[in-house]
Amino acid sequence: MAKLIDKEKRARALARTIASDLILYNETKVLEGIENDNLFEILDGEIDEGRTHFQGRVTPEIYALNQYEKALVDVLLKSKGHVKSKIW
Repeated sequence: MAKLIDKEKRARALARTIASDLILYNETKVLEGIENDNLFEILDGEIDEGRTHFQGRVTPEIYALNQYEKALVDVLLKSKGHVKSKIW
């Protein structure tokens, strides 16, 4: 079994990679979710799967820093700021 990540920088990189993969494999859902302001509902299962993966790879102390949730906002939302949406 691999050693759990205990460095914030490495955990942030992992979280951002997982969030990027969500976009890569679910581009249509991401665009639709942003346009209809229901992104987190549409990707609920995928987001939970990513969260479970992230939690299993980092220490509890690192998990408590909410790096995964921050990555979701940075990668899923900020990177798609050009998409028409009711919320911006």
